[in-house]
Amino acid sequence: MTQPVVLAVCLGNICRSPTAEAALKEAARAINLPLVVRSAGTGDWHVGRPPDPRMRSAAAAEGLHLDGLAAQVDAASLAASHLVLAMDQSNLADLQRLAAGSRIETDIRLFREFDPLSADELDVPDPYYGGAEGFSEVVRIVRRTSRRVVELIEAGELARVR
Repeated sequence: MTQPVVLAVCLGNICRSPTAEAALKEAARAINLPLVVRSAGTGDWHVGRPPDPRMRSAAAAEGLHLDGLAAQVDAASLAASHLVLAMDQSNLADLQRLAAGSRIETDIRLFREFDPLSADELDVPDPYYGGAEGFSEVVRIVRRTSRRVVELIEAGELARVR
């Protein structure tokens, strides 16, 4: 059986989406769920670079290790995914345009649709231009949301393998 593939996407792939990638992998490991998780950015500014040091530090303080190098999302990475999770409305719109232009029908959703504490806020805040607390907040949001996403994948409600 093919493993579900989840792609987390933010703007530059150095803060929110690599954190989501690590948290989704962590949540899947915790319940022994075979899951392939990747991350990418809609922009190309940071391609080939590691996650932002401030994000790595905030994640490490919570016991979450970020690795990998930034990549840019493209039609092939969308088509190869069973579920794409956008970190904010702008990322979602960019992904939907890319998918429509390439006739890709991958399920593309806002990550925080699955956040049990989101209320009406569906964007994961971008911590890039803020202080340390913003990075820590992203780690908390992404971890709890990742646990819920993985539960839904395990239940067969998300990332169905075609």
